[in-house]
Amino acid sequence: MSGTEVFAEHRSLLFTIAYEITGSAVEAEDVVQESFLRWSAADRSAIENPRAYLAKIVTRQALNALRAAQRRREDYIGPWLPEPLLTTPDVADHAELGESLSFAMLVVLETLSPEERAVFVLREVFDFPYAEIAEATEKSVVAVRQISSRARAHVRARRPRFDVDTRRQRAVADRFLTALQGGDVQSLMDVLAPGAVLLSDGGGRVSAARKPVLGAENIVRFLLGIAQKPLPDMRIEPASVNGMPAVIVWSGDRVDLVALVESDRDRVSAVYLVRNPDKLGALARS
Repeated sequence: MSGTEVFAEHRSLLFTIAYEITGSAVEAEDVVQESFLRWSAADRSAIENPRAYLAKIVTRQALNALRAAQRRREDYIGPWLPEPLLTTPDVADHAELGESLSFAMLVVLETLSPEERAVFVLREVFDFPYAEIAEATEKSVVAVRQISSRARAHVRARRPRFDVDTRRQRAVADRFLTALQGGDVQSLMDVLAPGAVLLSDGGGRVSAARKPVLGAENIVRFLLGIAQKPLPDMRIEPASVNGMPAVIVWSGDRVDLVALVESDRDRVSAVYLVRNPDKLGALARS
């Protein structure tokens, strides 16, 4: 195969690695494009494992992008949420991929250091050998094993796994979204867990809660407040975003908001609202 064909064969993997490290589809695309240029300029006759080599390039570029983004996020107004990614409904049925792409997981990954995040993604999601991860992150194998163990423990402490059927999770989320669209207060209260949390990302550019909204009653009150301010030419479309049930709220031909719902057992445990226009362009183009 030609160099372009080899790169195309691995492009989906490379984009996913970059997206999970940066939390941004826009930055992931930039990383992939930059990596293609580096791949095109490389002496490919000396490359024995193109997959490992490409993953190394993408990882290093993604780490650079993440470090730069973290400096910018120090002045970010309100909660910072990942950029939502439109996915097919069956992504969630692929347990490993669905979990890694989920908003809940990406939010947890934001609490890791850049090196921990890269090692976790490469090892826990894609099962890269420690030696390849060490080369990609420019660490020793011993250091990578330690980082992997630390990152895995950190994620598990904040993201416990529940043995919940995917269809059951979707059914719970659908109950919430239906009640939300219909303005059914009692149904919203019934489906929300008492300790549920709502995170809203406006980036200081549009109206959004600047702190987490905690508890079912506060979440319902917040959502009803939004509902009382209808948008011009508004329409609401169900969608699968990051492998999770979601709705996309349009105002004319512009995406105003995407709402993602996380559930465990029989209740909604978290709601993620993304309104920052900088993070909604990809959804509008899909």
